[in-house]
Amino acid sequence: MINAQDIKNGTCIRMDNRLYFCVEFLHVKPGKGNTFMRTKLKDVVDGRVIERRFNIGEKLEDVRVEHRPYQFLYAEGEDNIFMNQETYEQIPISKELVTGVQFMKEGDVVDVVSDASTETVLYAEMPIKTVLKITYTEPGLKGDTATNTLKPATVETGATVRVPLFINEGELIEVDTRDGSYVGRVKA
Repeated sequence: MINAQDIKNGTCIRMDNRLYFCVEFLHVKPGKGNTFMRTKLKDVVDGRVIERRFNIGEKLEDVRVEHRPYQFLYAEGEDNIFMNQETYEQIPISKELVTGVQFMKEGDVVDVVSDASTETVLYAEMPIKTVLKITYTEPGLKGDTATNTLKPATVETGATVRVPLFINEGELIEVDTRDGSYVGRVKA
């Protein structure tokens, strides 16, 4: 059990038989009345964000979570098979639980977050940036660097990314896995 004033970003709590991660918190001291914590909590299962207010001193059930590196091996139906980097144990994780799954390629290492008491996988997270090869895009024209116009490009995982006009097929680009945006060109 933790006190409400101990909630920080990343704290995992169990409330109403559901698990929530704190994504935002604010310690509020109004002119009148008691001090309280205003929080935004993200549901681990469906990703919905709710706002919740806790009085200072209120007891909450905290959940101990563990972050472990797992390597993506292959896809099998609706699951992805990952290997624990420490024990070499292989586990299936549903594609819905992996953030940035459309940019994941074989051999990528993801951060798997699990409930330490039940060993249940809560979610898996790709690194924020990943390097991918362009497999198809319309050819760029020389001198198309002045405007910030974007064109669609297919990367090696099959996902589509909007890239600047000067990017050509076969080039390596860096992609933000949170929103699928182009970050920059990578020199080979």
